[in-house]
Amino acid sequence: MEMESQMESQKRRGMSKEDLISERTGSLGCVGWFIVILSGLFAFCFFPITIWFCLKIVQEYERAVIFRLGRITDRKAKGPGIFFVLPCTDSFVKVDLRTVSFDIPPQEILTKDSVTVCVDGVVYFRVSDPIASVANVSNADFATRLLAQTTLRNVLGTKNLAEVLSDREGIAHSMQTSLDEATDNWGIKVERVEIKDVKLPQQLQRAMAAEAEAAREARAKVIAAEGEMNASRALKEASLVIAESPSALQLRYLQTLNTIAAEKNSTIIFPLPMDVMSHFMRK
Repeated sequence: MEMESQMESQKRRGMSKEDLISERTGSLGCVGWFIVILSGLFAFCFFPITIWFCLKIVQEYERAVIFRLGRITDRKAKGPGIFFVLPCTDSFVKVDLRTVSFDIPPQEILTKDSVTVCVDGVVYFRVSDPIASVANVSNADFATRLLAQTTLRNVLGTKNLAEVLSDREGIAHSMQTSLDEATDNWGIKVERVEIKDVKLPQQLQRAMAAEAEAAREARAKVIAAEGEMNASRALKEASLVIAESPSALQLRYLQTLNTIAAEKNSTIIFPLPMDVMSHFMRK
C-alpha cells in the first residue's frame, strides 16, 4: 500500500500542469447530473429570489474558479464581470491576477569559500493560471515565499564572496529562472528577482578595508616612483641640450629671473657665470 502511494506521488510529480487540471475536470456521473438538474429546477422555480444567489461579479483584476460538486467545471476561469452559478451545487474561489511583491527575510548563508554573509532580496510574481494556482497547490502565495528562501540559499551556496558582491544581476537572473520553473505547475509567473543587500561580518569588513587601503598605498608609491624616473630622464635630456650650447644656460637664467620678478619678491638672487667672474679676476 505504501509502495502504491509512493508510485502515485511520483506519477503526479511527472505530470504537467494541464494533465493535473484535466484529471480534476472529469464527468459528474449520473448522480451528479441528477443533483445539478434538481438545483437548476430549484433556481428556476424560485427565480426572483435565487437570482441574487446565482449571479456573481468579479473585478477586472480577478478571476473565479468554479467548482461544481467538488469538480472544476471548465479549464478556463470565469471573469471579469458577471457570471452565473447554481445554488447548492456550485462554489467558486476568487484569484487575484495583480503582481505581488514580497521581501525575502535576511538569510545567513555560507558561501563557497566558507564566508558567512547575510543576504536579503525581493521577488515580484503574479498568477498566470488561476485554475492551476487553486487546484495544484493549497496556498500558492505562501509556497512561493518559502521556495524563494530556499532558492536564495541554494544559489548563493554555489558562489564565492567575490561573485556574491560583484555579480548580483547574474544571481538574480539565476534565481528567477529556478523559481519560474519550480512554480510553473502552480500557475505562478515569477517576473523579477532582486538582491537588496549583502551584509558582511564586521571583522571581514575591517580586513577588506585594510586590504584596499594597502593596495591604494602600493599603487600610489608605484606612481610616485614612475614620476621620479620620468622626471630624471627629462632633466638628463635637458642637461645634454644645455651642455651643447653655453648661451642656453644664460637664457635659462633670464627666464628664471623673469619668473621670480613676476612674484613681486623684495629680494632677488642673481647667479653670475663663473667665466665672467674669472675675466675680472685676471685683470
